[in-house]
Amino acid sequence: MSLDQGRRSIERNQVETNWSSVGLGERTASDTSASVAQMMLPLVAHFFADGLPVRFVFWDHSALGPEEGPGSVVLRSSAALTRLLWSPDELGMARAFVTGDLEVEGELFPVLAALHGAMTRARGFSPFALLAGATAAARAGAVRRPPPRPKEELRLSGWRHSRKRDAAAIAHHYDVGNDFYRLVLGPSMTYSCAHFEQPSASLEAAQRSKHDLICRKLGLHERRHARLLDIGCGWGQMAMHAAAEYESHVVAVTLSEAQAVAARERVKNAGLEDLVEIRQADYRDLGGEVFDAISSIGMFEHVGAAHMDEYFNTIRALLEPHGRLLNHAISSPGGSKMQGRTFMNRYVFPDGELIDVAGVLGAMERAGFEVRDLESLREHYSETLHRWVGNLEQHWEEAVALVGDTRARVWRLYMAASANGFDDGGIAVHQLLGVVPGRDGTSAMPRTRSAWSVPAS
Repeated sequence: MSLDQGRRSIERNQVETNWSSVGLGERTASDTSASVAQMMLPLVAHFFADGLPVRFVFWDHSALGPEEGPGSVVLRSSAALTRLLWSPDELGMARAFVTGDLEVEGELFPVLAALHGAMTRARGFSPFALLAGATAAARAGAVRRPPPRPKEELRLSGWRHSRKRDAAAIAHHYDVGNDFYRLVLGPSMTYSCAHFEQPSASLEAAQRSKHDLICRKLGLHERRHARLLDIGCGWGQMAMHAAAEYESHVVAVTLSEAQAVAARERVKNAGLEDLVEIRQADYRDLGGEVFDAISSIGMFEHVGAAHMDEYFNTIRALLEPHGRLLNHAISSPGGSKMQGRTFMNRYVFPDGELIDVAGVLGAMERAGFEVRDLESLREHYSETLHRWVGNLEQHWEEAVALVGDTRARVWRLYMAASANGFDDGGIAVHQLLGVVPGRDGTSAMPRTRSAWSVPAS
């Protein structure tokens, strides 16, 4: 379809022309003033030659796109267009959304999925698009000085993955407030993929199932009083589960001060202080200690490919022969680095990196691990994220009171978009189980996966 054909298609089928029906009142035949929707036609036709996937509603109540669909993208003021004019990329769109200048009304997950699918087929920016955008913005009164960046947007300094920069990145994401995390994650305070043995299982039951699956993969049910290291322990739920169910002696580390304080309080309230030690520390500072098993759940995304060998070599040195490692991490085919002018890098996981699972497996083997099992939980993470978004939306006013409207909107967008990423296979989550062989090559591993199957309740 040509550009002219695309423009004519939108003009014919998708522009709201009944002025009274869009709330602008009646217009006379001699009134030739254009709606914002009409002003935006050249730009929209350039990007969406096949037609808009969802309805776009503008601040003057004019609209483009299909009336039937999962929902609408609403530009509440000309400031949304101003942000896009100054940042004609993902970051401009993100700034408009998190400030409330742009909103999604209706069913969030399918609207985002439809937009993502259409944008992958859309034309990129060209001299024509830039001219059309500037012209539309001028006609709509959106040409002005750039609005200030939201304070929730972070730009890190220093060497990528230096200890100081890693600590700043962790604090940005995890020190939002324990009350906010409790509201979103539920009572377990577990910020990683749950394991839904049954689709109807509660989020809390699915998180218990995940922790127990990891404990059994690590062989904690076969060896009571094992010494376990939990790297990136969050609010301590994995550590407490291993201690309470298998009498493991656990050292749990996190870089987040807020997490460490809350985790220690939770351990104390559970009466597990004799078995669980929570440290605010870097995993690279544990040299000289030895463990029977190590779990790393949802922390590996902060390591980065450049430091992957250091990470696994450090862990390998902390394990006894026959010691096991369970590495649970989000992955991406071909790898994906969060950097530059992206929503995830500036607002959610600065410096985060999703590594291809094949690369992770190779790094484990280079460090001396024998990889014994690999399991994908991709669909489980989508379900987990849907539950978290549900919690946030159910308690929206409380969330806004805790962290502000902008940050709450950041979380709603990031979790919903991530769920769609798991659904379409753009990202996945894998558990890799490795063991340190004995000098004679023995692994002390069970022969089949049935040894760590969670018993039916």
